[in-house]
Amino acid sequence: MQWIEEVFAWAQQGLFESVIQPVMFAVGLGHLLEDGYVATGWLLVGLLQIAVLVAIIGPLQRWKPVEPMVDAAGVRTDMLYTLVHRLGLFRVALFFGVEPLFDELFGALRVAGFGTAHLDQVWAGVTDHAWISFLIYLVVFDFVDYWMHRGQHAFNWWWNLHSLHHSQQQMTMWSDNRNHLLDDLLRDCVLVVLGQLIGVGPGQFVAIVAIAQLSESLQHANIKLHFGRIGERLWISPRFHRLHHSIGLGHERNAAGDLVPQGRSPALGGHNFGVLLPWWDVLFGTANFELRYDPTGVRDQVESGREYGRGFWSQQWLGVLRLVGKA
Repeated sequence: MQWIEEVFAWAQQGLFESVIQPVMFAVGLGHLLEDGYVATGWLLVGLLQIAVLVAIIGPLQRWKPVEPMVDAAGVRTDMLYTLVHRLGLFRVALFFGVEPLFDELFGALRVAGFGTAHLDQVWAGVTDHAWISFLIYLVVFDFVDYWMHRGQHAFNWWWNLHSLHHSQQQMTMWSDNRNHLLDDLLRDCVLVVLGQLIGVGPGQFVAIVAIAQLSESLQHANIKLHFGRIGERLWISPRFHRLHHSIGLGHERNAAGDLVPQGRSPALGGHNFGVLLPWWDVLFGTANFELRYDPTGVRDQVESGREYGRGFWSQQWLGVLRLVGKA
């Protein structure tokens, strides 16, 4: 794992010194160079991810699509979401708006005697290996992510934000980041706190986020692809996750399999809530391994023509209105 870190550090240093640092000095942010270096790492990860999307996942979509492209404008909006998140603009906003609050919180906790768990040190001699340590953290993050996803469907107020993600009826590799910013803020805050509590290192945290985002981009891709009987139970495929987005099936049935009455959150059940690993869906009875590719979206779009917005800002504004019961 060391050579990967060395190559990445070399590229990060080069990008920072040649581009980011001069810009920071020019705009009067020279006192934040250390934070700018960290931000450069996130920018580099985002650029690499977009390169993978364009060079690998894009051709896969064209090779074996689930459905024809009929909503190019909707896809362009999803591309904007991806650029905002993957190129670090959302994280810059978090840095200036939220990180100072976290610094105060973690500082107060340490003064009060609450330290970090450091899960990678629990199993001496085994977790000393970087890959094993990394996998432990990845599994822990994914377990928490599974339950957060269940929460997004379990509470009406949270679903009012998260439903924006499900409103895309033309799913592509760009659809992963189609989220309400408040939804993303809440999820990221939980993951940052979790990372601090269990002692994940900055480099490991970046790697976990990068792998998760790339995998989720593939999951949302417009591609007729599954991983076979065994593979489907090891890692989440586009087929597995598409079923979660399927109208009236993946996220709109209660525990008995009945359609949830209109106006209520599809929170009582559903299928395939996992983010990376299908293990939690299997363990908690929410997995559905049917080999099918259904239309995606939210049922009230079809039944009552509920509007979720076409552009970035209209989608964000309607999400706020749904949250306060005005839309």
